[in-house]
Amino acid sequence: MTAVTAVTAVTAPADIRILAADDHSLLREALCDLLELTPGLTVVGQTGDGTEAVRLAAALRPDLVLLDLDMPGPGPVATVRALHAAVPGVRVVVLTMHGDSGLVGSLLAAGAAGFLHKGVERNVLVAAIRGAMAGDTTVIYHREQAGAAPGPAPSTAAPTPTTETLTVREREVLMCVAQAMSNRQIARTLAIAEGTVKRHLRNIFDKLGATSRLDAVNKGLHHEAGVVTPPPRQAPAPALRPAGVPPRP
Repeated sequence: MTAVTAVTAVTAPADIRILAADDHSLLREALCDLLELTPGLTVVGQTGDGTEAVRLAAALRPDLVLLDLDMPGPGPVATVRALHAAVPGVRVVVLTMHGDSGLVGSLLAAGAAGFLHKGVERNVLVAAIRGAMAGDTTVIYHREQAGAAPGPAPSTAAPTPTTETLTVREREVLMCVAQAMSNRQIARTLAIAEGTVKRHLRNIFDKLGATSRLDAVNKGLHHEAGVVTPPPRQAPAPALRPAGVPPRP
């Protein structure tokens, strides 16, 4: 019997309301606990069945659905379409341990806003959720699981860019993006205007050849690239000293 849970929560206006659908109950509950600890995210319901996910979505009207690929129900592509029919405008991010590139294309064509391997780190998942709500599309899966034939595939892509091309300020902005900060939070952290943050992001996208915030993080900050490791969030800057007051010895 499939477990279905609807959660009644007091949600701040800016919170992203999430429905989690995964038939592995322990993983699903751990995921929901993680999301609930993240500011700006609220889990409004969870289920382990695709059909129930559509029913709950229609009842709870979430902003975003995290959908497990391998789950009882009509199948992932049909479930994504049914979710959009039940809740027009809902964002759907698919989570999986697999990486079939053909299925990725079918899911995106059906309206999925993202396709993430379950091995991604927490900050990547959070950034994907916020990116989906901002209109970004994120795809991350392990190539060795994508069903490709053995042997090296011919490369037609340009060499992977690195943050060597970025200015110091652009690196700071990218590190903030890697911590799933919004543009407003980045502006506050770096003491710059929000419009300046957007300009830096455009420059970062151009230099790294990125198509989304998460794509920029993967290309510039992912540990496999061996380029930069995001630092922990810095404490707020100390208050400015009034003019004419000498510093303490």
